[in-house]
Amino acid sequence: MPSAADPLDAALAALGPAPLDDARLRAHVWPLFARVLARSAQRVYLANHSLGRPLDAMDADVREGLAAWYADLGGAWSAWMAEHDAHRARLARLLGAARPDTVVPRTSAAQGLRAVLNSADAPLRVVATRGEFDSLDVVLREYANRGRARLDLVEPDGDGEFHAEAIVRAIVPGTGLVVLSQVMFQSGQVLPELGAIVAHAHRAGARVLLDVYHALGVLPVDVAALGVDFAVGGAYKYLRGGPGACFLYVAPAVLDAGVRTLDIGWFAKEAPFAYARPDPPRLAAGGDAWLESTPPVLTWYQARSGQRFTLGTGVARLREHCRAHHENADKQAADAVAQRLDHFAVLHTSTDQQAHLGARQHPGQHAEHQQAHHHRDQAVFFDGSVANQQRTAHAVGQWQRNLRRAPDHLDEFFTNDHAAHGDQDLLEVLAVHRPHDEALKCQAHGTGHCHGHQHGGQHGHHVAP
Repeated sequence: MPSAADPLDAALAALGPAPLDDARLRAHVWPLFARVLARSAQRVYLANHSLGRPLDAMDADVREGLAAWYADLGGAWSAWMAEHDAHRARLARLLGAARPDTVVPRTSAAQGLRAVLNSADAPLRVVATRGEFDSLDVVLREYANRGRARLDLVEPDGDGEFHAEAIVRAIVPGTGLVVLSQVMFQSGQVLPELGAIVAHAHRAGARVLLDVYHALGVLPVDVAALGVDFAVGGAYKYLRGGPGACFLYVAPAVLDAGVRTLDIGWFAKEAPFAYARPDPPRLAAGGDAWLESTPPVLTWYQARSGQRFTLGTGVARLREHCRAHHENADKQAADAVAQRLDHFAVLHTSTDQQAHLGARQHPGQHAEHQQAHHHRDQAVFFDGSVANQQRTAHAVGQWQRNLRRAPDHLDEFFTNDHAAHGDQDLLEVLAVHRPHDEALKCQAHGTGHCHGHQHGGQHGHHVAP
């Protein structure tokens, strides 16, 4: 566990409870990321909307987990399981979960979804949106193709936005599971009226699985208040915990109802290290009955510093600082930003509003329903010389209403504090709706032979088994 003289604790204490400002962030937070920022002295990191920057403390945390192995060999399990429990407790606080055992560590969001699907004794009718990230979408489609689920997909409107009314219409009696994202990874839309959708699903007899991967760390998340039955997510992005540190949340009501999954292992047993084999197996109480076999213990250490940093700084405080920071930036045109940064335009994703730098809001879409998160997504890059060409300027104008800026201002703060140099390999990144990516890439390469995907209307699409 962290020592009494831990630099992260000292930095968080120095920040105090007051609203954040750039001077205090530079003085107290910047040193926590010294290693990765030293790299940025010569290069600017543009993927802060994807793989989050690690804190320096992560190195020592992972070494701590390894040191227990070196020192105690098999006895290391005592230290490892203590960290396992602490890991779950920190995630429970971030999620607003009632108790730590409701958080079940997983190495991917897809693992969590499969565990939920495999808790049913018969194929489920599943309602999901067309906008779910690939890790969930591919699992749902494969279950449907093998006859292990009936999948109905809710389509976006012509602007790529999803509406609560369309989702509610798709949830009818007989629906077993509804799979939704709190933030849509393609557009950054915060799904509107989520609480009302969950309530309707419950009235129809369905349970709800919420993907919070795109939201956790930049939006307040409260799974208990929302009443969702399951949630999946991970530390790859704004929790700064890297790949593999994911989780499944199972609500207390679901656990108390005795719901079990086939996706278990020997760690789900009542006393795994007793090696008893009663038939049927005696499983542990609560969420421990959803644990799998021998886990990858270092991911808990890997995720520790990011969890502690987010909890100590406060998601709501980070969010408010980000929003305040962008109040003036929203009034500036994209070309002005590019000129100020020596033709280095970094048009990131934004917190909870439509992006701006000259962009306009989607018709009928309130700003509170916008959250930019291109979770596990790839940026679209243009060379600086290409950015000056007329065809790229046209592309920017055509899709600038879809631009987003970084929801995590600390990442943008780290990036923008370094001056762009004229001899640097300058890039322009456009974070846009994914259906336009190929078209933009073709614009940059001077060819017109690519075609973007066309969104359908707001009707459900059934994927036949």
